[in-house]
Amino acid sequence: MTAETARAGALRLAAPAKLNLYLHVVGRRPDGYHLLDSLVAFAAVADELTLAPAADLSLAIDGPFGGSLEAGADNLVLKAAHALAAHAGRAPGAAIRLTKRLPVASGIGGGSADAAAALQGLSRLWNLSLPEAALAKIGLALGADVPVCLAGVPSFFGGIGDEVQSAGLMPRAHVVLANPGAPLATAAVFRARAQAAGAGAYSRPARWTEAVPDTVMLAGLLAKRSNDLTAAAIALLPVIAEVLDALEQQPPCLLARLSGSGATCFGLFAERGEAREAAAAIAAAHPDWWVVATMLTAAPPQMSTVPAA
Repeated sequence: MTAETARAGALRLAAPAKLNLYLHVVGRRPDGYHLLDSLVAFAAVADELTLAPAADLSLAIDGPFGGSLEAGADNLVLKAAHALAAHAGRAPGAAIRLTKRLPVASGIGGGSADAAAALQGLSRLWNLSLPEAALAKIGLALGADVPVCLAGVPSFFGGIGDEVQSAGLMPRAHVVLANPGAPLATAAVFRARAQAAGAGAYSRPARWTEAVPDTVMLAGLLAKRSNDLTAAAIALLPVIAEVLDALEQQPPCLLARLSGSGATCFGLFAERGEAREAAAAIAAAHPDWWVVATMLTAAPPQMSTVPAA
């Protein structure tokens, strides 16, 4: 993320939704951590963090999904602040407000994106000037998705999240995100997959090197790949199959897939109008679902200053 000088003393930055366009489980380490190969992209729908100088560390949470989170010691934003302060050898002073617009425990990296935004914002607020590698190392200790969320651009990631590589040219594809309103724990999905698939049932890495200029080509490449967690996620939360079916039933949908460990699914569309019409149709049929028409972004979100009151 880029930043402007904090003339008003406070910073505002977005924490965009992360989508696993494909996700292959390619192995498992002796310590139990799964090895992954995935293509991650970011959507133009996001949580928002505002960070201001303060003597003590505090976190306030609001927004449509703010009631699903507690501002306690287990919150990833606070964990990020403490980890960064410990690395820098300073007190973790900051007043942080998290506006939660993304569903919690939904497979789109909301908590990881929030932690990444906190690391970048606090690094700027505290004038730390840390290299990206240092932030990525701190982030990895917080969660496997944090390093790729720090990168903020379409990326292949592998290992346990410690290997992040730019995916190069990607289209600004239009997407519909749909979540049935039920959280799904990542660890439970991985356990269910391991129990169902058995030892040694792994996929191969499936990265590509060519540029992807349009959404039709992107959908074609993704159709040859998969999300290896889909069956396990559906076994734990069968309504996910309904979400995928609802997306697939929209005629212009090029591809429907689960993101991460779920329960959010996404549909790829070539045109903005098609995505909006599909989202409206799905929301009308399922008013209790979270449904958003948005697009994939090619550049990381900007960090900005908060105007003085």
